[in-house]
Amino acid sequence: MIKAQNIVKSFEGRTVLKNISTEFGTGKTNLIIGRSGSGKTVLLKSLVGLHDVDEGAIYYDDVCFSTLDFRARKAIRKDVGMIFQGGALLDASTVEENVKLPLDLFTDQSEDEKLERVHLCLKRVNLENAYKLYPSELSGGMVKRAAIARAIVLNPRYLFCDEPNSGLDPQTSIVIDNLISDITKEYNITTIINTHDMNSVMEIGEKIVFIYEGEKWWEGSKDDILHSDNKELGDFVFASAMAKRARSASK
Repeated sequence: MIKAQNIVKSFEGRTVLKNISTEFGTGKTNLIIGRSGSGKTVLLKSLVGLHDVDEGAIYYDDVCFSTLDFRARKAIRKDVGMIFQGGALLDASTVEENVKLPLDLFTDQSEDEKLERVHLCLKRVNLENAYKLYPSELSGGMVKRAAIARAIVLNPRYLFCDEPNSGLDPQTSIVIDNLISDITKEYNITTIINTHDMNSVMEIGEKIVFIYEGEKWWEGSKDDILHSDNKELGDFVFASAMAKRARSASK
């Protein structure tokens, strides 16, 4: 479980997050949605500790993460997996080397033990034939699957995903959504996904937080969205659907 309690964050005098409180459950796919500039990315980065909040507190289970010093935060970060928007694989390293990097940084395992874990994770994301390939040799979907393998190689308790479907076609996006959802339940992870993809919302959105102009404007499940009378949420859903239709028509 990760909990945000009365979070406030400002940059150069401009308040970006305004008194946000919410809770993200363990073993569930928790989604943060909102228009560009709404504050959803700042919220995700604040939750993972890339931004220090100005007011309020962030809890990882029963630990107040936002008050910890650097050393204590580093201990918790060993339990955190991160999937970046572009995959963030190292171009000069093979898939195997990319996935092994967290083990090199955070464990004292032998090389054989590391490779055994790497191969297990790559098999889990159906990349067992891509060990020696470089990122430039992978499709967009394969890059995201390699990034997922790297994110889970340390068997994390918390998983953060920043626009995991960015740049992917609809069919591949569904594959990535289902993979993240399956891994969340399989390993009982607290997963938080920052997305603007309404397909993801309706496919795997067990808990959804809608951010509007820096405030938590609405929260609920994917089924609740269909019956919500929240005007701003409805406008966002409609605009997202129209934008997707326009992108499809242009291809």
